[in-house]
Amino acid sequence: MAERSTPQWLGHALAGLLLAALQGCGTPSQSLSMAISSADALQLRTWVPEGLKHNIELDRVKGGDETSMWWGSRVSGMALEQALEDSLRSVGMLVPVAGAKYQLRVQMLSLVQPIVAADLTVTTTIHYVLVDKQDGTVLYQRSVRNAATAELGDALLSQPERARLANEAAVRANIAMMLRDLMGLRLP
Repeated sequence: MAERSTPQWLGHALAGLLLAALQGCGTPSQSLSMAISSADALQLRTWVPEGLKHNIELDRVKGGDETSMWWGSRVSGMALEQALEDSLRSVGMLVPVAGAKYQLRVQMLSLVQPIVAADLTVTTTIHYVLVDKQDGTVLYQRSVRNAATAELGDALLSQPERARLANEAAVRANIAMMLRDLMGLRLP
């Protein structure tokens, strides 16, 4: 009986398709897209308590994961830190030079994504702590958990792109919720 063999070109084509699919599995989240929008910043800027204006420094962000081709789109600690800096600066809370009275400590606790989904929903939990640098008093502490969805039509042919869009929307909303919390603080 004659042995059937797969044409060599077909094997190479399948290997190439598999390699291309694996290389497209992770799209890093962008810090500019995770920062609050200019419109939100303009609205929030008017509600910043006097004691917080240009008086917060951001500590190094903990947590987050680098995007990889094996685990898909993630949010790195560096990208989250940049998004927070941009957001705090845009509402007028970030200290322009050294000498802030308060320090914001941030840790990304979780980023939950489905493995495969048409409408992709990402849930993120970020822990925030605002501390008085002089005496170490905790003025605000909260783990903010929220979700955001990127629909199939947002990136029809690319699940990694939908994951990136959902990541960015979830983090952007999370930062906005934290900023609104800070607006309501009664400072000593």
